[in-house]
Amino acid sequence: MQVPPQYAVFPVINASLNGTSAVLLLVGRGFIKRGRMAAHRAVMITALVSSSLFLISYLYYHWHVGSVHFQGQGWTRPVYFSILISHTILAALIVPMIIITLSRALRERFDRHRAIARWTFPLWLYVSVTGVVIYFMLYQLFA
Repeated sequence: MQVPPQYAVFPVINASLNGTSAVLLLVGRGFIKRGRMAAHRAVMITALVSSSLFLISYLYYHWHVGSVHFQGQGWTRPVYFSILISHTILAALIVPMIIITLSRALRERFDRHRAIARWTFPLWLYVSVTGVVIYFMLYQLFA
């Protein structure tokens, strides 16, 4: 399927927002490991904003363009679909996890925040990174 020209920039925007979220998550984790709580908080909220903008942009794009089918053949198909399926399932699960993690931090329930953040961080990072991988496989490698 050929993407209409007026929507062609959206996959790049979406991948950029996902990549930005991944970098911010890593930076935020580095800050908290060094005890820089205020910097951690600011960066993690920025990661949330980046991921939220991604979701809005993604939904807008697919509302107008519909589904874009993977064009790769051979061994790349099962690799792509394995990444896509795990990404999609975890993307659905990560939204409430992020909300709970953020809520606990904002209420200064740091013990409970840490308990769920231990799971939220790697899953959110995985979803952000695989979002970029999916973009490259779908729009660059086999387009």
